Amino acid sequence: MTERNRELFALIPASLLVTAGFAAVFIQRDDAVSDVSLTYGAVFLALCVAVHIVLRLKLPNADPYLFPLVAVLACFGLVMIYRIDDTLAREQAQWFVVGLVAFAATVIGLGDHRKLERYRYVIALTGIVLLLLPRVPGIGQQVNGAYLSVNLGPVSFQPSELAKIAIVVFLASYLRDTRQMLVQGARRVGGVTLPPIKHLGPLLAVWGLAMLLLVFIRDLGSSLMFFGGFLALIYVATNRLSFAAIGLALFAGGTWFFASTVGHVQDRVATWRDPFDDRLYDQAGGSYQIAQAIFAQADGGLFGEGFAQSVLNPPEGPPLLPAADTDLIYAVITNELGLFGAVALLCIYLLVVERGFKTALLATDSFSKLLATGLTAVFALQVFVIVGGVTKLIPLTGVTLPFISYGGSSIVANFILLALLLLISERARAEAKEAR
Repeated sequence: MTERNRELFALIPASLLVTAGFAAVFIQRDDAVSDVSLTYGAVFLALCVAVHIVLRLKLPNADPYLFPLVAVLACFGLVMIYRIDDTLAREQAQWFVVGLVAFAATVIGLGDHRKLERYRYVIALTGIVLLLLPRVPGIGQQVNGAYLSVNLGPVSFQPSELAKIAIVVFLASYLRDTRQMLVQGARRVGGVTLPPIKHLGPLLAVWGLAMLLLVFIRDLGSSLMFFGGFLALIYVATNRLSFAAIGLALFAGGTWFFASTVGHVQDRVATWRDPFDDRLYDQAGGSYQIAQAIFAQADGGLFGEGFAQSVLNPPEGPPLLPAADTDLIYAVITNELGLFGAVALLCIYLLVVERGFKTALLATDSFSKLLATGLTAVFALQVFVIVGGVTKLIPLTGVTLPFISYGGSSIVANFILLALLLLISERARAEAKEAR
């Protein structure tokens, strides 16, 4: 069976999941089965098949499992958001279609991902401008102390979602040209191998500016995500663990400094350390959110309370689980599907990450290898940051769970990320076939 035929058959479970999920919601709400769930499943399958045709025509050798895995995540996200708020689900469905269009446009319009190398500094500048946009008066919007969104009339989006792709493209391109000089110019000082500042300087200058902007807009989740992707690329490009260790030490020092001096960061750390402190629990922007998330996950147990069974918004009083459609959607999943359901979801994410890193291993040229590594690492770190925050492993930050949480900019940016991975996979797998 060819790659594209395997992809086509793998899309069927996703459409069945849409049908079954909406049927479960209808039964829970109205105690009746509606044929609308069949319609939703058919429409979802038709949209995915349309994208599959584009892949069949343009990328016949690309990885056959990445798109079906993402389709499963996206359909599960649509069902979960509909279960929480049907109005938001309709908006998410529209963004899902926009994401598919952006995906197809990237595949068709870009053609060869290596074209991006020519414009690396323009792309880096674009990424930095995107990070700065939420602080521009008149269009920037502050949410829970962080400047994340930009409002342009009726449209609101998070520029950092697209900026993550731009920064990774720049890093992959720059490291492709300088990795040999970084390794050859390294010097041992006190038993530690240090990279040469001469060649690392421009990279650190652009990266340092990006980090300053991230602190400026107080987007802590993106800071961790970007810096983690940077360390992953440095390690893969140089094969020097000491370079990554130095980066981790610098990040740890910076984290300690900001946690000690910046009020917004101090509040996040305090709520993470003791979310059940009465003073933090009751204050505005305090630990109520993370405390309720912990309670919800504990109530779910191993098997959960049942899909669409938990009470999120009581008739009176505040929501039992704030931001259930965005930051805390993983807590809703764990509450209703239990630990087993949450682990099953994480396994799907792990499969996506595994296919992304396999694409990096198959790639023969340095830029493709580094780009696939960076994109996959950023995707994996985004999942880690939000799941780690909801489970109290790390301080809670405002990033989205890819393809699951409500958010148009997130789903569009991640579909573009997926398109780039498939473009890399097409070239790598085609070259591997020719070499046999």
